[in-house]
Amino acid sequence: MPKLKTRKAVAKRVSVTGSGKLKKTKANKQHILTKKNTKRLRDLRKSDLVDKTNVKQMKRCLPYI
Repeated sequence: MPKLKTRKAVAKRVSVTGSGKLKKTKANKQHILTKKNTKRLRDLRKSDLVDKTNVKQMKRCLPYI
């Protein structure tokens, strides 16, 4: 059985918490920030957990986490 390759695009965007959950940064914080209000931008700074519907696919992309 050959070694499995890690999907580097996913590995750069996702990290694993101590309990094994997947942590990611929120989207929509790159550009066109002037029309987004301060409260929304402050919330986008925080990290978020990957939704449970996507966890299985993500973990398949990251075989050695």
